[in-house]
Amino acid sequence: MLSIIVAFPKIDDAKSIKNTLIKNGFEVNATCTTGAQVISITDELDGGIVISGYRLSDMYYNELNNYLPKGFEMLLIASPTKLAESKESNIVCLKMPLKINDLLNTLQMMTYNYTRRKRKEKQKGRTEEEKAAINKAKQVLMVRNNMTEEEAHRYIQKNSMDSGINMVEMAEMILNLL
Repeated sequence: MLSIIVAFPKIDDAKSIKNTLIKNGFEVNATCTTGAQVISITDELDGGIVISGYRLSDMYYNELNNYLPKGFEMLLIASPTKLAESKESNIVCLKMPLKINDLLNTLQMMTYNYTRRKRKEKQKGRTEEEKAAINKAKQVLMVRNNMTEEEAHRYIQKNSMDSGINMVEMAEMILNLL
């Protein structure tokens, strides 16, 4: 699940951004004033986005970014002059003064990319046998129900989500009904 952490040197700034995000449907896991707090929290989470100012009380944004565990991205909010100094290519940047729509749209884009990447990683984790079972179930659905491959895939996917089981188990159930 995507975790959002807001880190600014002034707690009032962090809380203001947190409240804005919550009002607009995002869930914020924590607000921090130091990089050490952020690192401590991210070590316990699976992945997500850290929204940070240029300088926290104990480190700069680029140091914090280097310490973030795999699966975390950074959204840097800073003045245009500070952003011009930023040479990090893997950090998304927004300039101050911050426009709420820019923040929300950027966060929505980052959330979408995070979700898409996680889904791809999950699919890569399937064994050849699991992939073969899904493909065989798709073939059965295509022949018996006159479905396209995409329709068969969506059918398996939707039924697995509706029933709360993974796609491989759903595919095996379809094959066992033969």
